[in-house]
Amino acid sequence: MNIIPSSARVKVGGQIVATTADTFLISGCTFMVGPKAQPCIQIQWLVPASRVKIGGQPVVLQCSTGICQSAEQALQGPPNVLVTQTRVRGQ
Repeated sequence: MNIIPSSARVKVGGQIVATTADTFLISGCTFMVGPKAQPCIQIQWLVPASRVKIGGQPVVLQCSTGICQSAEQALQGPPNVLVTQTRVRGQ
């Protein structure tokens, strides 16, 4: 998963902080509904940070939960947040 940030104003350790307003490019999602491919194209974050916001948008944490969806809103399971920084912690 790669992130296209909605704002590059806040960085931690030189890396842009992900928020729920960002666009997430999802790879490796080959979900099928019958014979029709339904690749993941978006993430709906269900439990982002509750106290940490950037530009009014909640931050995505390693413990954040969400659901991946296809263009037709087919649910495809949770995203995996694999790469994080460890200098700052949030709730």
